[in-house]
Amino acid sequence: MAVISSLVPARFLTLTAHLVIVITIFWSRGNNVLACVPVDYTQDQYKAADTHPSLPCRLIVALSVTLGMFLIELAGFFSGVSMFNNTQSVLSLAAHCSASVSLSLFVTQQWECTSYWYIFGFCSALPAFTEIIVFIAVLGLKRKPL
Repeated sequence: MAVISSLVPARFLTLTAHLVIVITIFWSRGNNVLACVPVDYTQDQYKAADTHPSLPCRLIVALSVTLGMFLIELAGFFSGVSMFNNTQSVLSLAAHCSASVSLSLFVTQQWECTSYWYIFGFCSALPAFTEIIVFIAVLGLKRKPL
């Protein structure tokens, strides 16, 4: 029973760690954008890699969508809908812990911007999607969380 009761604070801490790293990348994304442009880049190429909507990089868009996924997950967590759901807690704990490690390496080793989308898909979108499913199951179908 002690393991189950420790899932809630562990989930909160990993969510917070992932959120802090995303906000840090958002504020200091310049070095990571430099990893996406050629060595002899122009200012237009830099701006396009940072914010242009048709390029696969667009780091500012990826970070903004990640913050939206945090809103979904934190709303479900703080409303109590999924706070004590063990399945959702373990999935969220694993995803956000791996995201914290991956994004730390993303910042320190200046990975290319497209690698952020893989981290986003597995570590932000997946737990947010399952959070929506739990939210629908509990409130919409009036079912007890698993």
